Amino acid sequence: MDPVLFPQDLEQGPARFRELLETLEHDDPWAQAIGATPRRIVLLGMGSSHFANSVLALRLQAAGIAASAVLASTDPLPMVDASDVVIAVSASGGSAETLAATRHYVGRCRIVTVSNTEGSAIEALGDAHVALRADVEAGGVACRSFTHTLALHLALLDRLTGSAVSTTAVRGAIAATEDLLLRRDIWLDEVAGLLLGPDGTTFVAPARRLSSAQQSALMLREVPRLPAIACETGDWSHIDVYLTKTTDYRMLLLPGSTWEPQLWDWTTQRGSTVVIAGADAEQAAFVLRYANDTEDDVRLLAEPLIASLVAARTWSGRVP
Repeated sequence: MDPVLFPQDLEQGPARFRELLETLEHDDPWAQAIGATPRRIVLLGMGSSHFANSVLALRLQAAGIAASAVLASTDPLPMVDASDVVIAVSASGGSAETLAATRHYVGRCRIVTVSNTEGSAIEALGDAHVALRADVEAGGVACRSFTHTLALHLALLDRLTGSAVSTTAVRGAIAATEDLLLRRDIWLDEVAGLLLGPDGTTFVAPARRLSSAQQSALMLREVPRLPAIACETGDWSHIDVYLTKTTDYRMLLLPGSTWEPQLWDWTTQRGSTVVIAGADAEQAAFVLRYANDTEDDVRLLAEPLIASLVAARTWSGRVP
């Protein structure tokens, strides 16, 4: 990994989103890959690919489509029949666990592979392939490929449910990410100072965008190697609230959950440090607004950039 090239990868985010938008406006990348709605969809992946898969599975389930997101390392793997489709996602195309799980399904059902690396090992295992089109991530960290996975998952949701959210979301995310990058000199230092406490950082998001919290925590762990965890907003009051009493608790809240009031009650009572991004809250230590941040699908694609920029700033400050 490279502390100089990683921030450059983040800078290229809006431009790569523009290229992806052009593709989505003129072509359906899933048209030949997926065909008619299958009996069931099994989404395979590890790490950030699994984060993105889980969000898609939840939305497909809400639309009445049988779908599950499965860690490729799972043992045993779900049973399938010939009418099912396995979608195997690996940004590098070479994740050992995802390759092994994909091989398990060869000959059992249709396999669609998704990667950001042309001619990768996983592509050779599939009946069809969908390219992430995020370009080479020279910094060695899967950042753009993660958000492109989400965008293409929204395109699959469009195809299977008749919705039309993907192009609107990507168009909005272009403006949102440009805004966050353009104004980072105003907000980044203060947000980093508030979030990076002696006891780590927690990222909290509603279930439908839990991938944002998970990816944000991963960026702090993977890049500057700092302790960070992710939590779903409602579940936070059952599994993480306890730390507000015993630690210097720092949180980035990604808004939109019905269950935020009880979170605010606890964090306010115990003097926790909460930064909120994408909505106003008088209890917050810092409020970060950005373009189109009232649109939920824009939040999904744009808000992971916040922690990525914090991670890049912290990493570059540690490396000579």
